[in-house]
Amino acid sequence: MGLMSEYIDRRMSAKEMEEELLRLIAEYNKIRNTYLFVYAGAIGKQIPDIPLSMDDYYIVFDMLKDVNLDNLDFYIETPGGSGEAVEEIVRFIRDKFSNIAFVVSGEAKSAGTIMVLSGDEIHMTNSGSLGPIDAQVKIGRSVISAYGYIEWIDEKRKEAKKVGKLNPFDATMVAQISPGELSGVHHALKFAEDLVVKWLPKYKFKNWNVTENRKISVTEKMKRERANEIARELMNHARWRSHGRSIKISDLESETIGLKITKVDDDAHLSDIVYRIQTICRLLFTGTTTYKIFATEKEKIFKQAVPVGPPPKIPAGKVPDVAEVEVKCPKCGKTHKIYAKFIPDPKIDENFRNKGAKPFPRDNKLICNCGFEIDLSGIKNEIEVRSGKKIII
Repeated sequence: MGLMSEYIDRRMSAKEMEEELLRLIAEYNKIRNTYLFVYAGAIGKQIPDIPLSMDDYYIVFDMLKDVNLDNLDFYIETPGGSGEAVEEIVRFIRDKFSNIAFVVSGEAKSAGTIMVLSGDEIHMTNSGSLGPIDAQVKIGRSVISAYGYIEWIDEKRKEAKKVGKLNPFDATMVAQISPGELSGVHHALKFAEDLVVKWLPKYKFKNWNVTENRKISVTEKMKRERANEIARELMNHARWRSHGRSIKISDLESETIGLKITKVDDDAHLSDIVYRIQTICRLLFTGTTTYKIFATEKEKIFKQAVPVGPPPKIPAGKVPDVAEVEVKCPKCGKTHKIYAKFIPDPKIDENFRNKGAKPFPRDNKLICNCGFEIDLSGIKNEIEVRSGKKIII
């Protein structure tokens, strides 16, 4: 039986899954004699905050600043994000910990790949993957691939040179691009490359003293040259073809890249724990409104997406006794009617239950008939701010 089926058959609540995650982290720490930090984003959910951001840096800083240990293992799942945020996180953890291993069992793409390359060790399961190095840049209202943007502009430049003009749509799009914007995209790509070239010799190659085959002493110049070769290969989009391409252990250990990867699957006990951590994160992402997880064996912070629906109904012109809200399940689409009391009046409960409404849940968690858990913390805050009163539960 697969781990996903095992956990589904156990019919664990979201709270039990959260407790299981912390238990697994503690067990991992005992085996590895380290301090594991789990950082995972719900890749695939259409939420703008899923990529790495500066807000993530502040959370990582807050959760690790009081840890007084030498070793840190950093489990990471991310589609990419801000290179500046990666630089801040790496600067902080490298100043604080002597030895850092990155653990990859899902996807650590783009900026996530850059971050992984700052480690002393890279530990990967067979399901884990890195991705081509790229930069995410904001153009207008969208965050897009810097390489893809430059490639599109170059394509239009060649097209205009060949036929003498562009079609009206492309011409309008190109006309909106400023020189400063284009320069910024090129700088973003160079910044990503510079981070890799800086970090690989300093950390991953710090104990590389003799070449494997010819047994030649390794100089700092050789380390820098090797780092440049690896950066160029990971930025070779002509080879990888896609921003989302998975680069597996075999690719990373190939002759062209030549990185040393620690294979987690070689240790049956440790790999079972890592796969379980990955599975629990996936279950929390698919079964709740959680879209980003920060966790250690002692504490956790889950970012939740507030369900979109009609605003709470709060009577105007007087101090209200109750607020009404409709919550739509993101998974099955069922609409739930909820009421929130501001006074301890049993008649309110009787009236609203007769209408088919449910009282505001004590733990801010609404369990839909389909099993999906909806976090109502954001709705609770909105009701209390708008009404100026505390909900009585």
